[in-house]
Amino acid sequence: QEQLVETGGGLVQAGGSLRLSCAASGRTFSSYGMGWFRQGPGKEREFVAAISWSGGDTYYADSVKGRFTISRDNAKNTVYLQMNSLKPEDTAVYYCAADLGTEVTEWPARDGMDYWGKGTLVTVSS
Repeated sequence: QEQLVETGGGLVQAGGSLRLSCAASGRTFSSYGMGWFRQGPGKEREFVAAISWSGGDTYYADSVKGRFTISRDNAKNTVYLQMNSLKPEDTAVYYCAADLGTEVTEWPARDGMDYWGKGTLVTVSS
């Protein structure tokens, strides 16, 4: 059974860093684009970042550009989200997603991904 499992969430002070990981299993995801979404308290889910199957293309939400970096290791079937200079407004449940065939620039508008993880909570204190 295919699944995505996120780890690395936790509590961090504003200005700090965290690295999220998303381990994929049940199939090879090397041909899939991978990415991250988040949903803050009382907010709708929003796009954070995406990376193409090869890792050659990345795309970020304006709110995280310059602070977050997405990367992947296809040999490990894992995608990462390095989050630096964290702000209280980054507090959210972060979800990993995988999708086949969608350009990274289209991820924010994509209605439904092929696979979703269950999420990991990131809390940034002020």
